[in-house]
Amino acid sequence: MTSQTASRQTPSDIPVADNSVLHIPGVDGLPYFGVAREFLANPRALNRRLKATYGPVYRTRFLGQRTVALTGAEGLQLVMLDRDKNFSSQKGWHHSIGHLFFRGLMLLDFDEHRYHRRIMQAAFKRDALADYMSMMHDVTAAGISQWREQPDFRFYRAIKQLTLDNAALAFLGLPLGPEATRLNQAFVDTVAASLALVRVPVPGLAMWRGLRARKMLCAFFESQVEARRASEKTDMFTRLCHATDDDGRHFSNEDIVDHMIFLMMAAHDTVTSSLTTAAFGLATAPEWQQRLREEASFADGRPLHHDDLAALPQHEWLFNEALRMWGPVPFIPRRSVRSFEFEGYTIPANVQIGISPDSAHYDERFWSQPERFDPQRFSPERAEHKSHPFAFAPYGGGAHKCIGMHFAQNLAKVVLRELVSQYDISVAPGYQLDMQPIPIPKPKDDLPLQLKPR
Repeated sequence: MTSQTASRQTPSDIPVADNSVLHIPGVDGLPYFGVAREFLANPRALNRRLKATYGPVYRTRFLGQRTVALTGAEGLQLVMLDRDKNFSSQKGWHHSIGHLFFRGLMLLDFDEHRYHRRIMQAAFKRDALADYMSMMHDVTAAGISQWREQPDFRFYRAIKQLTLDNAALAFLGLPLGPEATRLNQAFVDTVAASLALVRVPVPGLAMWRGLRARKMLCAFFESQVEARRASEKTDMFTRLCHATDDDGRHFSNEDIVDHMIFLMMAAHDTVTSSLTTAAFGLATAPEWQQRLREEASFADGRPLHHDDLAALPQHEWLFNEALRMWGPVPFIPRRSVRSFEFEGYTIPANVQIGISPDSAHYDERFWSQPERFDPQRFSPERAEHKSHPFAFAPYGGGAHKCIGMHFAQNLAKVVLRELVSQYDISVAPGYQLDMQPIPIPKPKDDLPLQLKPR
C-alpha cells in the first residue's frame, strides 16, 4: 500500500504572495529587481544595514516579490517553532526552488510533512548512520590521500567530488563512475537556477538548465525504484524504498524520486560548503589541527567506527564554529498563512517571510567576539550556543530541523580526522576568504589550501 499524501499541489497552484506590507518600514529598491544586486553581492551586509536602519522587522523587494524580514534569534524562534502553524515552508520556498526541488521534505507542511518525515526517519536512525559511515570511511581516507598529488590544489573542488562520491555510496549504494560528472552537473544546475533572474525556462538560461537537470535526475531515480524495492541493500535509497509507517504504508515511487533529489542536493552541496569553511578555519588555526590529532589519537590510525564519534567533541566544536560563521543556509523563507504579531507589528496572511540564522550567529548578546573564529566557545565551560534556544541554528529548528544533521556531523568528523592526520594545512600569507554567499556559500577561488604531507 502506498502513502496517502494530503495533496500533490504543484508549484503553479500556489498563489502569488501578497505585497500589502507598506506599513512595515523598509526599502523596495529598483522596479522588479528590488535589492537583488546588493543581496547577491553581500546579503550579510545588506541584512545588517537594513536592521540598523529600520530595526528588527523590515521589508525588502527581490525579483518582484516583497519580503518581510524577522531578524535575530527571536525571529528564528517564532518561525521555526511555529506553535500556531502560521508559516508555510512549501509556499515560502516556492518562489526560489519550488519548480526545481518539488515536494522535497523541506517543501512539505504540517501534517503531510510530519507523515513523510516519520517514514523517512528510518533512513536516519542510528543503525542506518552506522552503515553509511562504514561505507564512507575508506572512500574518504583514499580520496584525501590523493590530494597530495594535485599541484594547484583547490579544496572546494576536491571536497565537492569527495562528498559526491560518499553520497553516491551511502545514499545510492553504488559508485557512479562515469555518471558522476553528469549527476554532479545536474545538481549544480538545479541549485544555480534557484537564483535565476529570468524565472521562465528560456533555452540556454539558468532556469531552463535547472528544469532540464531535474528531468534527468527524475529519470535516473525512477529507473531504479522497483529494483530497490526488491533489494536488501542498506543504502539510503533502498531504505526509503522499504520504509513504512505504523500502518504499513510506504512511499509511492513519485515520493521516493522527489525525496532522493532533494536529499542528494542537501547532502552534497550544503555539506560541501560546510566542510570547506571548516577546512579554512583549520588552516588559520594550526593549534586546532594539533588538538584534533591528539583527540583522535586513541584510534591509532585505524578507521573510525560509529561508536568512536562521541569521543571527538572538539571535532564537533570546530565544525560547529564553521557553521556559525559561514552557515550553508544563510536565509530561510516562509509564507504566512494567517496574520501574526512580531515586535509590535501585525503582519498579514500570505506574506513572504525571511529569517536568517546569520543574524543570530553574530549577535553579541550571545557570542563573545562573534567575528573571531573560536571553536572553544562550544565547550561545556563556555557553551555560548546555549545562551538562547536559537542562538545557534545552522540546521534550522522545530518540525523542519534538518533530518540529515547527524549524518553531516558524522561525515565532518571523519573528514576532519583524515585531513589533519594526513596533512599540515595552511593558506598563503595574507590570504582572505572571499565567499560567493548564495544560494549556498562557496569560495570564489575554490579555496587554494596548502597541504604538507605528514
